[in-house]
Amino acid sequence: MIRIVLADDEHLVRGAIAALLGLEEDLEIVAEVGRGDQVVAAVRENAADIAVLDIEMPGATGLEVAAELKAAVPGCGVLILTSFGRPGYLRRALAAGARGFLAKDAPVDLLAGAVRKVHGGGRYIDTELAAAAMAAGESPLTPREVDVLRAAADGASVTAIARTLHLGEGTVRNYLSNAISKTGADNRMSAIRKAQDMGWL
Repeated sequence: MIRIVLADDEHLVRGAIAALLGLEEDLEIVAEVGRGDQVVAAVRENAADIAVLDIEMPGATGLEVAAELKAAVPGCGVLILTSFGRPGYLRRALAAGARGFLAKDAPVDLLAGAVRKVHGGGRYIDTELAAAAMAAGESPLTPREVDVLRAAADGASVTAIARTLHLGEGTVRNYLSNAISKTGADNRMSAIRKAQDMGWL
């Protein structure tokens, strides 16, 4: 049996995925959690082989959890499920150690097959998401520009961002200006939206 921890903050979605995977003879859902910060403990407590993770969760994102599991429980394979086909998410998921990446609306046989492939040491990546990621290319933003845009996305002022990130206000303005230019946006909010749509934030 392949032992699976399923993490998704949407109760109905999590229940549906668990029920469908539970119909497979060789798959067993050993734990379901609704928060990212509960995954590592659940994987350890249940000796899980695979963690199936949503990207957007309270406590920690699926991408953050993938990196945690890679360090803390390297024997557990990670498969990311997403309802957001953002190209940057795929690149970040692979960099974090995920070996599977597919859309939530994939047929259950594809999901079950992906779990088996990841458990066997392989990779499973949704072909449409992979093609979109290849077409989009790498994020043009530096890590510091990402930090500044994330802070700005919460509506923080330049002064507040500078204080939070321990930067000078002029430096924050420069990072924002660079990010606006690199994303081809007209203003800060447009740059944030484009970066979010691409999965760069």
